[in-house]
Amino acid sequence: MSPSVKWVAQAFAQVFLATLAAAVLVAPARASNNEAVLLIDAATGKVLQAENATVPWHPASLSKLMTTYVTLQAVKDGRISFDTLLTVSPAAAAQTPSKMGFRPGIQVTVDNALKMLLVHSANDIAWVLAEGIDGSIDKFAEEMNATSQRLGMTQSSWVNPNGLPDDRQISSARDMGILARALMHDFPEYDFYWHIPAIKFGKRVMRNYNKLLADYPGADGMKTGFICASGFNLVASATRGDRRLIAIVLGAPSSAVRTVKAATLLERGFNSSMLSWLLPSLGTVDALKPVNVDPPDLHDTICGPHRKRPAAEDEDDEAGTTTAGDSGDQQHAFMLSDLKDSQRGSLLTGNPLAAVPPIVVYVGPKRATAVATAADDAAIPTPAKPHKKRTKAAATEKDKDKQAAAKPADAKTGDAKAKAAEAKPKTGAAKTAQAKPTAAKPKAAPPPAQ
Repeated sequence: MSPSVKWVAQAFAQVFLATLAAAVLVAPARASNNEAVLLIDAATGKVLQAENATVPWHPASLSKLMTTYVTLQAVKDGRISFDTLLTVSPAAAAQTPSKMGFRPGIQVTVDNALKMLLVHSANDIAWVLAEGIDGSIDKFAEEMNATSQRLGMTQSSWVNPNGLPDDRQISSARDMGILARALMHDFPEYDFYWHIPAIKFGKRVMRNYNKLLADYPGADGMKTGFICASGFNLVASATRGDRRLIAIVLGAPSSAVRTVKAATLLERGFNSSMLSWLLPSLGTVDALKPVNVDPPDLHDTICGPHRKRPAAEDEDDEAGTTTAGDSGDQQHAFMLSDLKDSQRGSLLTGNPLAAVPPIVVYVGPKRATAVATAADDAAIPTPAKPHKKRTKAAATEKDKDKQAAAKPADAKTGDAKAKAAEAKPKTGAAKTAQAKPTAAKPKAAPPPAQ
């Protein structure tokens, strides 16, 4: 073999091996029947990976992305402004956590409400926005559904603005991908709302449940969601260079696992850009064909008695959801550990957004400087302290202690008065007065109660 032919053969072999290794790296991880994943290019809508992407799903707090879209559209149409004050109603205050916990009657601007909604996933604030924009939850739900139809979200049905459990609240990974792209395309000037890492209300700091904003380089959105029926959901976006991707995970068994899956999807998407010609074309997100089935109910899987502790939106356990002996949970724990180990070139090495200080939010009208006030502290009800009944014995002892504490000063004063009295010569009248003390007059009886 001539040197030139040998060189060409070696170069071809190196290219082939590099391509094969890259193809293995970007090979999609298969989703289970209880999960749905979708990876799309934000600019073009091109689908890079899809598993169960058109299966109907309970969106949980991903519903707040639609609430956000409707709110921003209302601002754009001039129906409200970011400084418009909205009032917390009793119905809003009665929503279950996650929530801000404001008292009925408290007012908050649209701007602050959006920050609380997207960072703290506040269910009460979603209600406040809906009532403030359309006057009632039913009318707001109608606007949500009309918006879905206009955007091409054919699998979505909305009945409330926060995603709390309701069998009629349905969407899909496909529809959430369409919505995420619409938010980015239609409201680019408000993009910062869905990548705020933390907010500060008074002395409380509330961090975004989307852990990628702190741990994944380039992460810049968007929203998490959880109810027992849906599992742990996440719509995540990230940007590298001039390329932005959207990863959607539905039905993960824990918040830690959904973080791992989303980071893995994004990483494979960014690394596959030079090898896209090797991958089959999956079309665009809006062209995905819906599946006509009932949404899965994962309540027993996610919130069953096998869990080590109750499932919650803000959980961040690395061991998954079931007993420590479950091999699947151990695998996810190792995956998360690998992703977080910066010494081994991991994916979750940190995001510059994590260094951004918390955004200050507050109640009441727009302020020139957002500082904590007594009104902020009073906005959240504080649980009443249990009343301690004061027994007679305890009262007597307490009174004795007070008298004992005051006694030294009284004794000194009394001694000084006695010495002064002895030093003065006593007059006859004074002697008579001393000898014959007058009897105290009886006090008048109090008048009878009327």
